[in-house]
Amino acid sequence: MVQGLSVQERVDEMSATRRLLTLCVTVPLAALFLLVLAAPAWAADAGKDEPQIVLTGQVVVPAGQTVGDVVIFNGPATIDGTVRGSVTSFNGDVSISGTVTGDVTSFNGDVTVASGARVGGDLVTQSAPNVASGATVEGDRRRVNRDVIFGRFTWISRFAVWVAVSVSILVLGLLLLLFAPRAAESVALAARERIGPSIGWGVGLFFGLPIVSVIALVTIVGIPFGVGMLLGLALIYSLGYTASCFALGRALIKPPTSRYLAFLAGWAIVRVASLVPFVSGLVWFVAVVYGLGTLAVAARRRETMVGVTAPATMPPPPPPVPA
Repeated sequence: MVQGLSVQERVDEMSATRRLLTLCVTVPLAALFLLVLAAPAWAADAGKDEPQIVLTGQVVVPAGQTVGDVVIFNGPATIDGTVRGSVTSFNGDVSISGTVTGDVTSFNGDVTVASGARVGGDLVTQSAPNVASGATVEGDRRRVNRDVIFGRFTWISRFAVWVAVSVSILVLGLLLLLFAPRAAESVALAARERIGPSIGWGVGLFFGLPIVSVIALVTIVGIPFGVGMLLGLALIYSLGYTASCFALGRALIKPPTSRYLAFLAGWAIVRVASLVPFVSGLVWFVAVVYGLGTLAVAARRRETMVGVTAPATMPPPPPPVPA
């Protein structure tokens, strides 16, 4: 039980929690840094007949060079050589004076097909393309149906975000249970027994932390604190969300059943509920607020328990003096 922990065990658990939080912040930042460094090398190593995928910048296929499919999200594309596949541009102009064996699709930007160029597939553009008289387009020429395409893309992107958030919360919750199992049980206990204080603390932290961060940005001394707090809000809110998932699961699956099974149950219920379009925002708000509140209440209870020492035992009264 939580009440039976020694002072040293509580200190060790708090230290483990701090190390876990540091790990959760540093590992994603390091991975992002390595990805940024590796992106130019990846683009530079693209060889013959390999696809050319560029997030932002430009794609140039010189005359005499052959590549695979070309996909560019933001920037111009110049095709003077040969593309064995399709050319897809989301935002940027496309100029073709060579050969494209597949389709050419441009969602936003001007498309120019020079004399002598050949497009083996369809030419799909958002605006009217500039096709020279000596150019060859073997497929159909049509306009992009932006409402249908971007409507499907929006749905897919939202589902991708839902999957990413679900996996992140799952990993974060499992790590917290692995490194701080007793703290998780304390949170579940606070969620059951201290509902009112949990709501109060949660509302105060949810709205108070951003306000304090913005106020700190006004002062020169508090700028580092304010910037750090604003950058850490995503992690703080994620911890609150995770705490609510475990508290809900523990309310349904009580000890001695595995705490991992309880967390998975709560996580599944909350994430499925967040799929409902008109309820997802409310689910997120309630989960974050109540989770932050239970974390605060559990932390205060643990500090109180650590600070309280056992009362001194009164010595037994002396025996009566015989008359």
